[in-house]
Amino acid sequence: MHSTVFSDEEFFKILEDFPVLKREVNGKRLVYLDNAASTLKSKSVIEKMTDFYLNHYSNIHRAVHTLASEATVAYEQAREKIAKFLNANPEEVIFTSGTTLGINFLVNSLVRSGMLNPQDTVLLSQVEHHANLVPWVRLSKFYGFKVEYIEADDKGVITTDAILKAKLKNPKVVSITGQSNVTGQEMPLELIRETFKDSIFIVDGAQLVPHKRIDVKKLDIDFLVFSGHKMIAPTGIGVLYGKRTLLEKLEPFLYGGEMIDKVTFEDVTFNILPYRFEAGTQHIAGAVGLGYTIDYLESIGFEKIEKHIAELSKYLMERLLELDFVEVYGPIDDSHRSLVSFNVEGVHPHDVSHILDENFGVATRSGHHCAQPLMSVLARGSKIDFPNSTVRASVYFYNTKEDIDILVEGLKHIKRWFE
Repeated sequence: MHSTVFSDEEFFKILEDFPVLKREVNGKRLVYLDNAASTLKSKSVIEKMTDFYLNHYSNIHRAVHTLASEATVAYEQAREKIAKFLNANPEEVIFTSGTTLGINFLVNSLVRSGMLNPQDTVLLSQVEHHANLVPWVRLSKFYGFKVEYIEADDKGVITTDAILKAKLKNPKVVSITGQSNVTGQEMPLELIRETFKDSIFIVDGAQLVPHKRIDVKKLDIDFLVFSGHKMIAPTGIGVLYGKRTLLEKLEPFLYGGEMIDKVTFEDVTFNILPYRFEAGTQHIAGAVGLGYTIDYLESIGFEKIEKHIAELSKYLMERLLELDFVEVYGPIDDSHRSLVSFNVEGVHPHDVSHILDENFGVATRSGHHCAQPLMSVLARGSKIDFPNSTVRASVYFYNTKEDIDILVEGLKHIKRWFE
């Protein structure tokens, strides 16, 4: 039994769609536990994208011939699928290259539009990925707004008390991850929204969207960004969702073709939503592929995916906590989802990851995970000689408990090796 959520037949069908899982790495079956960095790709989605490229591709929106019409329809159908997936309206879905561009878009456009001013405060958390920290910090140097933080405790956990305490900062913008890519903590978005009901509410959904359905209306999210490659879609494609009322107030971040209405030598007027924010030729096949990915995930059953990942997350945490030579970071409760960051006492994370790969075929991630400020927080509470980086193991719907058992056996081997 590979899963208590999927039948054996369902799960074997899933595995067949990811041929790389049959690969051997250094003589061992590949155990892919680096899903938080990027997920594996589905053969069926790739085959549909190949057909699109070979038989239906053209540039979109700009011609009336058959191929252009077919490509435009496929592109806009993808937008509609994503809108339905998020419980949004299609004109509120903007294609980007990924989460990073989405956040850079928002910082720049909010400033240009006068919605973020020098006297204003932007509130982040101390567990943010660099993509949701660097743009705010750097542009605050140019535009004068202030950046403040919801503080994390020594395990890197954002507590309810810390969220409520940060209300005193009176932020104009709250931009926060839906789930930390280091601690695995799923943020209490309902509480955050309720606490900062008058703020512009931005959610970095890069880690959360791939395994938890987000209803942007129910959560009253103003802007949501996420990347396709973390949910088996192609690289180079992502989504920025924004409330129509706010998008209509934003000055575009990128200028060029397609996003215009009328251009003279003196000035420009912009296209309607969402096209005013999609300058130039987009990653058309990537957007179409993201649409196919939504179809694929829905065909499996997104609720089943969420339950399977929750089951694996709990098992991963339980197995790692059995090891007295392993230090685990983040919350030790049900808010800890899909990934666990840890260190092996006396062994550098890079060595751990290398030996897991070389001796056991296990793919993990080691490093600071694009969250250097958070490393300083974790170092503060660490009981071991913290190396300013961690090992991270992350699961997705094609993983099994057996994968986690192999990881644990590898860690036991590493501990014996370095004794």
